[in-house]
Amino acid sequence: MKKTVWVTGASSGLGMATAKAFAAAGWRVIGGARSFADAAPEATEDLYRLPLDVTSPESCESFAKKALEISPRVDAIVCAAAVLVLGSCENTSCEEYSRVLETNFVGTVRMVQHALPLMRQQMSGRIILFSSINGLLGIPFQSAYTASKHAMEGYAECLAMETRRFGVQVCLVEPGDHRGGSNHTRLHAAQEGTDSAYQAAYESACTVIHRDESGGLSPEALGQKVVRNAQRKHMRFRLRVAKFDQHLAVWLHRYLPNWVNSLILRNYYGADKANH
Repeated sequence: MKKTVWVTGASSGLGMATAKAFAAAGWRVIGGARSFADAAPEATEDLYRLPLDVTSPESCESFAKKALEISPRVDAIVCAAAVLVLGSCENTSCEEYSRVLETNFVGTVRMVQHALPLMRQQMSGRIILFSSINGLLGIPFQSAYTASKHAMEGYAECLAMETRRFGVQVCLVEPGDHRGGSNHTRLHAAQEGTDSAYQAAYESACTVIHRDESGGLSPEALGQKVVRNAQRKHMRFRLRVAKFDQHLAVWLHRYLPNWVNSLILRNYYGADKANH
């Protein structure tokens, strides 16, 4: 019997790549995104597109209802919906922090809570949560995104322990830089203007972030790795997909004193640059 996977954030970036990889592997894919309008499924991909705003409880409920009309099962859920706001801690507003956390973390919780009762009844299921290298260490001018992904890491550990006896497995995907991100999900703090005390450092960090993403790994390859992990008898709890230097950064963050890690990252992103 064909397995069914729900994928949030399926309209662009890593979510879209993962949805297409599941479809290519023979899964029935029900993808959700705010940009999806009601449309007939594409039979060639077996990829159903449903509108979904993970920040809206009503939209999440509507998605789950329509998805269950397409397939009464949910064998896996991939939570990849996310937004990034770049800005200093001082100039990122509480509203901007709330937007990022509501999308990246609370939106994930909403969707898991729709899928999990079905998985318990089935006594099986795969929950795949998109974290990030930022879920393991902080990066200058990405505090909102970093906070949301740190929250995801802790949540996933709790979720895995609680659901194990129901045959449900949990995976944290921890991507490093990948190509193909969507600009409409990469925002800038409204108060981070040209008169900011952080202007030079902020511009330097944004340049480095853009360069690293432009030269990042293949989203399609990541999607294939996610699918292979989902199809294992025992999923790996952490699936880190990154270049060697980002693997190294995580290792250094774990074992070196904080002042050393801070020095390395400040220098790399130009966080100590002063305005002139």
